[in-house]
Amino acid sequence: MVVVIGKMASNVEAPESWYLALLGFAEHFRTSSPPKIRLCVHCLQAVFQFKPPQRVEARTHLQLGSVLYHHTKNSELARSHLEKAWFISQQIPQFEDVKFEAASLLSELYCQQNLVDSAKPLLRKAIQISQQTPYWHCRLLFQLAQLHTLEKDLVSACDLLGVGAEYARVVGSEYTRYCNLDLLLMERKLGEVHPLLTLCGTIVENWQGNPIQKESLRVFFLVLQVTHYLDAGQVKSVKPCLKQLQQCIQTISTLHDDEILPSNPADLFHWLPKEHMCVLVYLVTVMHSMQAGYLEKAQKYTDKALMQLEKLKMLDSSPILSTFQVILLEHIIMCRLVTGHKATALQEISQVCQLCQQSPRLFTNHAAQLHTLLGLYCISVNCMDNAEAQFTAALRLTTHQELWAFIVTNLASVYIREGNRHQELYSLLERINPDHNFPVSSHCLRAAAFYIRGLLSFFQGRYNEAKRFLRETLKMSNAEDLNRLTACSLVLLGHIFYVLGNHRESNNMVVPAMQLASKIPDMSVQLWSSALLKDLNKALGNTIDAHEAAQMHQNFSQQLLQDHIAACSLPEHNLISWTDGPPPGQFQAQNGPTSSLASLL
Repeated sequence: MVVVIGKMASNVEAPESWYLALLGFAEHFRTSSPPKIRLCVHCLQAVFQFKPPQRVEARTHLQLGSVLYHHTKNSELARSHLEKAWFISQQIPQFEDVKFEAASLLSELYCQQNLVDSAKPLLRKAIQISQQTPYWHCRLLFQLAQLHTLEKDLVSACDLLGVGAEYARVVGSEYTRYCNLDLLLMERKLGEVHPLLTLCGTIVENWQGNPIQKESLRVFFLVLQVTHYLDAGQVKSVKPCLKQLQQCIQTISTLHDDEILPSNPADLFHWLPKEHMCVLVYLVTVMHSMQAGYLEKAQKYTDKALMQLEKLKMLDSSPILSTFQVILLEHIIMCRLVTGHKATALQEISQVCQLCQQSPRLFTNHAAQLHTLLGLYCISVNCMDNAEAQFTAALRLTTHQELWAFIVTNLASVYIREGNRHQELYSLLERINPDHNFPVSSHCLRAAAFYIRGLLSFFQGRYNEAKRFLRETLKMSNAEDLNRLTACSLVLLGHIFYVLGNHRESNNMVVPAMQLASKIPDMSVQLWSSALLKDLNKALGNTIDAHEAAQMHQNFSQQLLQDHIAACSLPEHNLISWTDGPPPGQFQAQNGPTSSLASLL
């Protein structure tokens, strides 16, 4: 193809003609269905055969780098072209679009390759020389702030966003200013955020701008608001904001981007493409559904989001899409473990491993979550030594306080089940004491810490103390609709009353626990509840009900056993032994289950 085009072009006198012809062919191949990326690249490479002027050379390097970055896995070649585009374009006056797009893409690629120390100086230089180009100056400031945020350096991120907000004010862009001001909320503690969110909400609603920008700004603000509530474990309180967000994304999806173009160049800045916003709204909906215990709803929205992601990734290999995919999978894996689909969860954990293998940056950001998921899987198949190893690895890799508290809470449950780890257990419990100095602001995690205390007291036979902790869990979980914690607390209270011989009170706890567990659905709580109902009804002389509960218990046992065998027989089950370094690429098949289901049944 390159040779044929080269011969055609040699007969044309004006260099603009052959250049436009090659560009036309390249764009035709890029936008074909399916895209013919190899031919597109050949056409662009042919440009260099004609020794083009610097402007054409720089732009072609940028186009090649962009196509290779977004549509292939050849990141080294993409990087080479983008570096050439950035180097050459700096020597050309008034060539801002090529110069700053090359800087932006190249820094993104550096981050994807985990070369953050190369990305930062590049962005700083681009920011320094872009002050006369409002759109790019705002976008590059935002990009560097985002990079600092990923590194958990919120002070530097907020400093940059403050600069961006002030710059936007000076150039008269209220839209971009509000984008920066909203993100400044990240620096605040959860207790300080709510009044600021209310103020920002009022500002956004009163702002008079074009419809696309206003709705985009509302989505941005509402996503921040929803994620702050979810970080605080306030599942019930977030519902009005989440509903507004879902309505807002429906509105923005009906608007056309080209309806009204802003007159101020700084207003051309968009925090996220509309299609990406839709996936993000699905994602926060999944996060809410999982925390609240609406697991079938979480599954529905995950399926929708993943379907949309697959379509987007055919045309765009933006790293944020892979990040969205990993976070969606992390949440649905936890749902599968609760609903008794361990084999599917394990295959999805393997899928996350594969995505992380493709991107060092993605692995760095999600290694702790991967080991946490494997720890939860190990608990579900009763491999407690492996669960401890996985949680220990996760603790070593995370600096995120909420994730740390979540891991410690689950590690404590492992020590309780093992029954002989008293020193380690008490050391952990001291660090997550819900009665005083709890390390994070999350309502949900604090309620879970009370449950863990209640579970320990139950196993130690201190039933009055257990009841106090569990009633505190119930009070907190009912206040914020934390359905799974409610179900777990009810069934454990029911078990305590059964042990104490108070069968009526036990029944009053176990029946609603079973109803709630069926609604979630939570297989382990249903198994536990059905076993208690069988014994309770037998003790109360309800023969028919006892038989029905026994049949339910048998059904749940069989489902869990079959799933247990299927999961442990998968080659991916060997992942439970991986605790260090990058995830393994190949798995050897298991001969059969390597763990016991006896304790679950």
